[in-house]
Amino acid sequence: MSDTERFADSDESDWGQLDAVLTGAMEATGASVGLLYLLPPGEQVLSLAVVSGVSLGIAAPWARIPLEAPVPVAVAMRRQRFVWLASQEEMARQYPRVGVVLPYDFRLAAAPVVVGGTARGGIVLLWPTEHPPRLTPRERHAVGGSCRRASRVLRQAADNGRPLLPQDEPRLLRSRGPGRPEPEQAAAYEFAERLPVGCCSLNVDGAIVFLNSAAADLVGADAETLLGTRPWESLPWLYDPVFEDRYRAAVISRQPVAFTARRPPDTSLYFRLFPGENGVSVHITPAAAEHTAPSADRHPPKAERPASAAALYHLTHLAAVLSEAVGVADVVELVADQLVPAFGPGALALMTAEEGRLHVAGHRGYPAELMARFDGVPLTSDTPVTNVLSAGVPAFFPNFAELERAHPPAVHQDGMAAWAFLPLHASGRVIGTLVLAYDQPHPFTPPERALLTSLAGLIAQALDRARLYDTQRQLAHSLQTGLLPHRLASVPSLEVAARYLPAGRGMDIGGDFYDLIRSGRSSAAAAIGDVQGHNTTAAALMGQVRTAVHTHATAGVSPGEILARTNRLLIDLDTGLFTSCLYAHLDLPRREVHLATAGHPPPLLRHPDGRTETLELPPGLLLGVEADTDYTTVAFPFEPGSVLALYTDGLVETPGVDIGVSTAALARRLAEAGDQDLEDLATTLTAPTVQHTPPTDDIALLLLRPTAGRLSQEAGPPSS
Repeated sequence: MSDTERFADSDESDWGQLDAVLTGAMEATGASVGLLYLLPPGEQVLSLAVVSGVSLGIAAPWARIPLEAPVPVAVAMRRQRFVWLASQEEMARQYPRVGVVLPYDFRLAAAPVVVGGTARGGIVLLWPTEHPPRLTPRERHAVGGSCRRASRVLRQAADNGRPLLPQDEPRLLRSRGPGRPEPEQAAAYEFAERLPVGCCSLNVDGAIVFLNSAAADLVGADAETLLGTRPWESLPWLYDPVFEDRYRAAVISRQPVAFTARRPPDTSLYFRLFPGENGVSVHITPAAAEHTAPSADRHPPKAERPASAAALYHLTHLAAVLSEAVGVADVVELVADQLVPAFGPGALALMTAEEGRLHVAGHRGYPAELMARFDGVPLTSDTPVTNVLSAGVPAFFPNFAELERAHPPAVHQDGMAAWAFLPLHASGRVIGTLVLAYDQPHPFTPPERALLTSLAGLIAQALDRARLYDTQRQLAHSLQTGLLPHRLASVPSLEVAARYLPAGRGMDIGGDFYDLIRSGRSSAAAAIGDVQGHNTTAAALMGQVRTAVHTHATAGVSPGEILARTNRLLIDLDTGLFTSCLYAHLDLPRREVHLATAGHPPPLLRHPDGRTETLELPPGLLLGVEADTDYTTVAFPFEPGSVLALYTDGLVETPGVDIGVSTAALARRLAEAGDQDLEDLATTLTAPTVQHTPPTDDIALLLLRPTAGRLSQEAGPPSS
C-alpha cells in the first residue's frame, strides 16, 4: 500500500470515528436528528460536517453558519455552554431566524466540542415533542460525553498531521434498518399488496422507494414511473409547497401529519404521513367528508410547477440573514452560503457598477484569475453582465447556444453550461448584477425565474445598505485615524505600548482615545478616555478632548486641575455628550505617578515583584456634566519594572458579568503574564480568546513601564 493510500485510509478512519460519535449521541439520547459542525482554526464560519436523520436538502440552509450568528450551535460555541430549547415558542422567542425557517415543534440541544480550551465544533440534536421538556441527567451526560469523544478525535487527527477539515458536502449518515431476512421481506410485500388502501414509503430525501398497487391506482400513475421520484415533483396535482411542507414537518418534528389533495378532475385523497428514522410511511385513502380540508378545494394547478417549499424557505432564510449583514463582504459570504446549497449553481459572482466600470464584489466557485478579467471592465462593453446592467432586465440562458445567440461576441470562458444574469435594483436604479452559473444545462422555469428575481431584489437592498455602511465606516475610520496619535512620544527610561481595537459590530468607530505627552526631560503625562457614542460626532469630540488635555498638560498643573479645565471646555462646547477620562503624571525621578479620574475605570498597577492591584481613586464626575466640578489627585509609587495599565471599559465589560469581577480577572491576567515585552503583553491582554463574545464596545489600552536609569531630579506636578 502506498503512503497516499495509507493516509487516505487513516483519514477515512478518523471520519468514521466522528460519524460514530454522532450516531452514538443519537442512540444514547433517543434523538431523531443529529448535526455535527466543525470550525477550522483561524476561521469564523461553522461548516456542517455530518448529518443524520434529515436530508441534505433540509439541512442546506444551515450548512455554513457564521460564528457570530444568532443560531443555537453558534451561541453554544461562543459561550462554551449547553443550549436547550424545549419548544417552538422558545425557539421563536430566542432565535427568530431559526423559527422562521423551521416552523415546526421539536426540542433541540446544542453543545460545543472544545479542543485545548477553544471551541472547534458543535453537536446539535433534535427530539420530537414526545420527549420530556427537559433532558434527564443521563441524557445530558451522554451529550457531554459525545462532545468529549469528538474532541479526542479532532485532537488525535491533528496530532497525527491530518486535521479533520469540512468537506465540500456534509457526510449523510443513513440507518441500516431492521435488516429483515428475504422471506420476511416477501411476506411484507404481499401483505401491503393485499391491502385495499394505498401504502407508500419515502426515504429521508422524500423519494418513493415502495408503493403498493392500491396507492398507484389512487394517485392515477404507474408505479414504475413513480419509484425514485418525490411525489410533489412527479405528480402534477401535488405541485404545491403546502404538500412538500407537510413532509418536511413530519421529518423534522417526527410527528404524524395529514393533508388532503384533489386529484383531477374530482377525486379527493387523504394522506397520512408517519415519520421514522429511515423515512416516512404514507397511508392514502379516498377523503371522507370530515377529512376534507381547504387544500382539497384548490383549483387544478397550472402547467408550470410552482416554487417548492424548500425554495420558499430558502428565500425566507436568505431574507433573515441578509437583514443582519453589515458590510459588502458580509453580503457576499451570506449570499454564497445560502444560494449555492439551495439552488445548485456551480459558481456565482456578485458584481457592482462603480464609476463607469464593473467591480467584482465577491465570487464563489470561479477561479480568481477569471474574475480578474472582468474586474474593471467598462460598462460600455458588450457582455451579458453589462447588458443586464444597462437594460435592468434578467437574462436566463439554459445552455451556451442560447447565450451565444443572444450575444454573438460571447466566448465560453468559464466552462459552465447554463447562466442566470440578475440585475440588482435598489433605490430606483441598477447597482449591480448577480451571476449564477450551472455545471449542466438548466431549464429555467417561469416560477424559478420569478423566485431568482425575488432573491436578486433582496440581495440588492442588502447590498445597497452594505455599500453605504462601508462608505460611512471608511469615512469614520479615516477621521478617527487622523485624530489618534500616529506614534507615542519617546520618553527616556519609559517603555510604552498601546492598542486600539474597534467593536465587533457597528461603525467600527467610537470615542476612545489615549495619549502620551512628554512634559519634561524625565517626566511625562498619559491620558486615556472614552467619549459617549459610536459615530463621527463622538470621534470629532474625542479629538477636541484629546487636544485640550494635551494643551493643558504643558501648563504645569496637577492632574485634577487638568481634568477640571477640560471639563469646563466641554461644558462651553455644549455637545450633550459626556466623557470619561483618566490622567496620569509620571514623575520618573521620584518614582511616583499622580492620578486623577473623571468616571473612568480604575488603572491597574503590577509591582516589580508581580503583585498586582487595582488603584482606587476618588471617582469624579464625567467630563461635560457639571461646570464646577473638582477632581482629586492621588499619588502612588511607580518603581522601575512596574507596569501601569490604563484601559477603557470595552476591555472589561461583558454582558451579564459584574464589571468588578471582569476588572479583577484583567488584573489576574496582568499578574500571570510575567515580565513580557510590553508589545507582547498588550497583545496578551487584548487577545480575542480572552473575550467569550465579540466586543460590543471599542477597546483602548495603554501600558507604561519605567526602566532603571539615572534621571535628573525635576519638580513633580503641583499638588491639588
